[in-house]
Amino acid sequence: MKEILLGILAALFFAFTFILNRSMELDGGSWLWSSSLRYFFMLPFLLIIVFSRKGWHLLTSEMKSQPSKWLLWSFVGFVLFYGPLTYAASFGPGWLVSGTWQFTIVAGVLLAPFFITMMGNVKVRQKIPVISLIISSVILIGILLIQIPQAQSVSFEVLLLGILPVIVAAFAYPLGNRKMMELCGGRLDTYQRVLGMTIASLPTWIILAIYALFTVGLPSMSQVIQSLLVGISSGVIATVLFFIATDRVREDQGKLAAVEATQSTEVLFVIIGEMILLGVPLPEPIALIGLVIIIIGMLLHSYHTMLISKKSPIKEKQAELQS
Repeated sequence: MKEILLGILAALFFAFTFILNRSMELDGGSWLWSSSLRYFFMLPFLLIIVFSRKGWHLLTSEMKSQPSKWLLWSFVGFVLFYGPLTYAASFGPGWLVSGTWQFTIVAGVLLAPFFITMMGNVKVRQKIPVISLIISSVILIGILLIQIPQAQSVSFEVLLLGILPVIVAAFAYPLGNRKMMELCGGRLDTYQRVLGMTIASLPTWIILAIYALFTVGLPSMSQVIQSLLVGISSGVIATVLFFIATDRVREDQGKLAAVEATQSTEVLFVIIGEMILLGVPLPEPIALIGLVIIIIGMLLHSYHTMLISKKSPIKEKQAELQS
């Protein structure tokens, strides 16, 4: 239950990403700067945290031991996640991007077969947790209901360019996160892991920033400030909170799916934020029904997680082996 609360709190800070990215695009800022500046601003904060916790030496040792994997999964988990999100903000409003992003709930569940768990001396390929998939699908239905009244007011091209990149991000984020947890094997804390992934993804962000410099020029002061806010709220606070929650339940696909499903609450926070900051009107009745379904889905995930936590680890392993 604590992990789910951490996930919801992370979703609150993640919501600033969608609101501010859309705000920067409306002000004429390039998605190239929006994406790269976030990680540039994350770096000093994470360095201070890791150095203060005396974790730098262990982090560098881990990165040097398997540099290619660090580069690969950091690229998947950070670049293929945030680049498409900021690009999609160029074509779609915040509600469209944040709503489509919730596909990551189902994507995370579907990724289970890509991972192998050791049970004694036996390698067991993880299975898709069916109950978690069903509950996540319920949440997805609620999100689709939110989208229906809004989707009628935008063109097909905007829908396509606002949706497809986000679907790529929806798979990339949980895949990169889980692969890095698997790679680190609990040897690094969350701060070290986020810093390591940020450093490993820097070459791509530097290339994007150089390209932006020669194509669109320097970013405006407004975009720099808003990117700083995104870097702190979403890049540092939200990412660390979410990674702590997922790291605690990394051995259980059902619980992991429940924590990842907390990202659905981002839609609620984005809608509230846009109403307050951008003057967006209250959603239509069908969208409000969708919000209720999302809340019900979250409650079901919480209940299912509590049931799982009451089972003994031995019985759970036996059940998995027999199924």
